[in-house]
Amino acid sequence: MPGVLDFSNVTKDYGIPWSRRRIRALEGFTLSLERGEIFGFLGRNGAGKTTAIHLALGFMRPTSGAGHLLGKPFGDAASRARIGFLAENVALYHRPARKLLRYYGGLNGMRPQRLQLRSSEVLRQVELELEANRNVARFSRGMQQRIGLAQALINDPELLILDEPTSALDPLARVTMRELLLEANRAGKTVFLSSHLLSEIEMICHRVAILDKGRLVKLGRTEELLISRDRYEVVARGIPTNSFELSAYSLPQVRGLPLDANLAGDGRVQFTIPAAAQRDALQRIWSLGGEVLSVNPVRRTLEEVFVELTNKGSVL
Repeated sequence: MPGVLDFSNVTKDYGIPWSRRRIRALEGFTLSLERGEIFGFLGRNGAGKTTAIHLALGFMRPTSGAGHLLGKPFGDAASRARIGFLAENVALYHRPARKLLRYYGGLNGMRPQRLQLRSSEVLRQVELELEANRNVARFSRGMQQRIGLAQALINDPELLILDEPTSALDPLARVTMRELLLEANRAGKTVFLSSHLLSEIEMICHRVAILDKGRLVKLGRTEELLISRDRYEVVARGIPTNSFELSAYSLPQVRGLPLDANLAGDGRVQFTIPAAAQRDALQRIWSLGGEVLSVNPVRRTLEEVFVELTNKGSVL
């Protein structure tokens, strides 16, 4: 069954003016977006993210391969009318906010009565209802980002494609944006989110793809990607804090205590170990008369995963 957005072995080359050389922006890119998910699309500058988005929208054609948007080949006009798109660099006509939204809604064939109601709804959602009659040319960058999201929502789309939607927002506005995307997802919309703010991606995305130099290097569910399989966190009780040699194990994470001190109170000690040393570590705790309280894989941040993959250039 096809997804909401499908790339099938897509390659895109760009020619260099006045030269026979070509630059490869995407290579053998395959991806399927599932209906109803929030999907994070990550990569360094120049990785090929915006190229992939522009191909999906039909702004350009692939050098090879193919793709489908809402079941139709890339570039199908009827399919584009069912999506909402926010570009990385927002460029809007200089009109009052409400009139601007009505203009974009009209381009999608919305009827005047429905458009009037919908304009008020999305202005309220992005917290710009008090600026409805103000020309967007006088908006701050953050306000332009929000009115840009409003135009992406105006036609009540099935799929939202957002390229760096939080790049110009302050922390409070990012929280508002995050809640808007979660609300849209709860209403049944699929969200394709390209962003450099990895903490935001980590909080709301169901799945994540990482692109490096035009190639897909990682794809998976966010929670699974953040679980380390080579290091484990151990919490024990009733052992000295210096029970493990630093040559084999990491420094015990004991706040405010010297390495060779015993813990007061319930005597908990927390430290991390390599996966290969797990059995030996547990046996040592028991041999010292201690109690193992928990053993869990170390949870990494998305930033750590991203840096590791894009530095090594690993391929899926």
